[in-house]
Amino acid sequence: MTQTALVVGASGIVGSATTHALLEQGWQVAALSRRPSQTAGVIPVAADLQDPDSVRKALEGLKPTHVFITTWSRQATEAENIKVNAAMVRNVLDALSPAKSVQHVALVTGLKHYLGPFEAYGKGTLPQTPFRESQGRLDVENFYYAQEDEVFAAAERDGFTWSVHRPHTITGVAVGNAMNMATTLAVYASICKATDRPFIFPGSRVQWDSLTDMTDARQLAKQQLWAATTPAAANQAFNVTNGDVFRWKWMWGQIAAYFELEPAPFPSAVSPLETQMADDQATWTQIVREHGLKEADIERLISPWHTDADLGRPIEVVTDMSKSRALGFTAFQASDQAFFDVFDELRAQRLIP
Repeated sequence: MTQTALVVGASGIVGSATTHALLEQGWQVAALSRRPSQTAGVIPVAADLQDPDSVRKALEGLKPTHVFITTWSRQATEAENIKVNAAMVRNVLDALSPAKSVQHVALVTGLKHYLGPFEAYGKGTLPQTPFRESQGRLDVENFYYAQEDEVFAAAERDGFTWSVHRPHTITGVAVGNAMNMATTLAVYASICKATDRPFIFPGSRVQWDSLTDMTDARQLAKQQLWAATTPAAANQAFNVTNGDVFRWKWMWGQIAAYFELEPAPFPSAVSPLETQMADDQATWTQIVREHGLKEADIERLISPWHTDADLGRPIEVVTDMSKSRALGFTAFQASDQAFFDVFDELRAQRLIP
């Protein structure tokens, strides 16, 4: 029987990597987003996930065996995040319910499961590192928990299995993405090189000195497919990182070397990218013109607020992957190469010089 996947949020970093991984494995793929791209071999599905009628009409006639939910929508408050993002998951699963075709649903969340939502990020009483899936929910409202609850309720109603995937900071390529550290740093480095500005680490001393990890979108895609097709992985949550650890004091030098820059010494005061890049649109416009690049709107490439949140944490963040390893998921990705691969792709697409 042919396996048919519906990728929700297919135009994003995770969704595009998931779509590509599914195609490589011979799946039939329907790709849902507000403005789906025309990818060979993919059924484009356009819908507004916040509008149940739009979702129902868009999914009418589709009978996916597997659903991969890889998207979210940032709102002004956590209460609104919960309302909107829970509804998006619910709208998809409600629309698919009558056909009873779904066998498995994979939901991508992240380490805010352990660190708390943006309004309480890295504050209060947090679980010890490395974070493990056995550590329960924080006693705080969190839209990740609301998304999970929607999946759990639909699974009980419709009889499918589920998996939840909790990546750390994700590297990958997607223009217009709300959380895109690798592209943000690539644009920042390109501006520093063009203007002879110092390449200054924007985060905290703790992040500079402590161990950390990351998640390549391709690694996350592999784990989703593994969990969706491995009976022992059914109805479980999994952390997912590249499998290595590093310190930013080392990685900053690796990224600097890629762009032929000298990394600046750790600054005497925190220098967030939101401040450093606040007035860089004009500079970026000039760089785009000089190099014939494709995206002149810097805001469609960078997300300084998110990079600042990750690199500004006052605590060490390391993730344990023993659970999925013990069940047979053995994929690995070197984190420095993950950055370089994104930078190479950005150059290939003429998004950075």
